[in-house]
Amino acid sequence: MKKILLLSDTHSHIDDTILKYVAQADEVWHAGDIGDLVVTDTIKKYKPLRAVYGNIDDAKARIEFPLNNRFMCEGVDVLITHIGGYPGKYNPQIKAEIIANPPKLFICGHSHILKVMYDKKYNLLHMNPGAAGKSGFHQVRTMLRFVIDGDKIKDLEIIEIEKKA
Repeated sequence: MKKILLLSDTHSHIDDTILKYVAQADEVWHAGDIGDLVVTDTIKKYKPLRAVYGNIDDAKARIEFPLNNRFMCEGVDVLITHIGGYPGKYNPQIKAEIIANPPKLFICGHSHILKVMYDKKYNLLHMNPGAAGKSGFHQVRTMLRFVIDGDKIKDLEIIEIEKKA
């Protein structure tokens, strides 16, 4: 069993509230637009991190993290990318992989809109944690946490950090 904290779109922002939730997780997954690598370096001091780079990330982030990250977590096939779309509106660059070999869990960021949807066509769960950073149009900073237990994804929680000032 693994407790996962999922965040995205930090845009160089890391604070004690985010780190409080990092401390409670077994692993942290970041779906891109990291910004300054101080964010990921700080997270890695506390917990194992899996991440992808996003469209605002510089060459250093693109060297350290992949565009797409596909891996197994216990019995769950996971695919993370930054600009992925959502069921019925997948980004063309990732859609071919989803059609050819659908993961059980597909994660992306980019939109700053928290969204969790089940895709019946490809039998996968889609998650977008919204934005944990302070840059962007979103009004409330959000993250997701959940448990992977064998081949089950369960105990999903929405974390609303705060309204932006």
